[in-house]
Amino acid sequence: MDTKSDVLINEPSLVDPFGRAVNYLRLSVTDRCNLRCTYCMAEDMTFLPRQQILSLEELRDVATAFVDLGVKKIRLTGGEPLIRRDIIKLVSAIASLPSLDEVTMTTNGMLLSKMSQPLKDAGLGRINISIDSLKTDRFKDLTRVGDLDLWHNGIKAAKKAAFDKIKLNTVILAGFNDDEVLDLARYAVDNDMDISFIEEMPLGAISSHERSKTQVTSEQVREQLEREFSLVDSVETTGGPSRYMQVVGSTSKIGFISPMSNNFCSSCNRVRMTAEGRFLLCLGNEHSMDLRQVMRSHPGDSELLRAKIVEALKNKPERHHFDANRTDIVRFMNMTGG
Repeated sequence: MDTKSDVLINEPSLVDPFGRAVNYLRLSVTDRCNLRCTYCMAEDMTFLPRQQILSLEELRDVATAFVDLGVKKIRLTGGEPLIRRDIIKLVSAIASLPSLDEVTMTTNGMLLSKMSQPLKDAGLGRINISIDSLKTDRFKDLTRVGDLDLWHNGIKAAKKAAFDKIKLNTVILAGFNDDEVLDLARYAVDNDMDISFIEEMPLGAISSHERSKTQVTSEQVREQLEREFSLVDSVETTGGPSRYMQVVGSTSKIGFISPMSNNFCSSCNRVRMTAEGRFLLCLGNEHSMDLRQVMRSHPGDSELLRAKIVEALKNKPERHHFDANRTDIVRFMNMTGG
């Protein structure tokens, strides 16, 4: 690593105009997915041509640049990251970066039965697994093509691999799965896992439902949970947007991600890189910089890449302004990086 990089590691280089230090990168490795979840993408998606997607080497170089600038945690996302060819090699390369505290991943779990142990061996620390229903028919309806048995097999393999922590992610939609809040929480608690309940965000135009009619707030979810579980505030954080509560009498925590009802932007410490190399400064805004163009026009120029990242951060907005009645952001979540 060059001298310039060694200097940058010790400097708080990624501080936005509002004084928030950025130390968390969500790095998308593909826009493709083996599911078609209704709130995430259209049923007939058009995916990016492969030449527009960052190569493994470019993804590694981006990760290296962010770590050199002070990022301590990288989460690999998609689409579905496990369908990316040679993803294990990328996990290993990123996990070995000096001064990076943790590399994690969000996955739908469909491929974990075969890939859990290789991921753990490559250095993946924690893993988030998406699940929106524990009912076979409903799971298939929400994912359009999903097989719940494959998901359960993935959970078993992930537990056997002994990741530092397994957390479930659930998007609750009124009239779709809001009657499963307690069942999903029980499953997490019974299996010594954490779970985060996520409010649906208006990203990308969809035809499966009207988001204004399916909104369920974190407070409504919490009211359901407190009928059965004793919850106390937890001081623990994973660096992301979840606000956690400890389930009394268990090792599990329940998190609430509330982009619609309880804006958490004042504590935002994260940025995103899309699979096509767009440095996205906010989930709910379009402020971005094309880092793919930087890397392909100036291959190997790590100093320029770091400088462009620092320059782009000056445009990080103060907050998002989601409205369930409008779809201001036309990109789907699979294009954004979950």
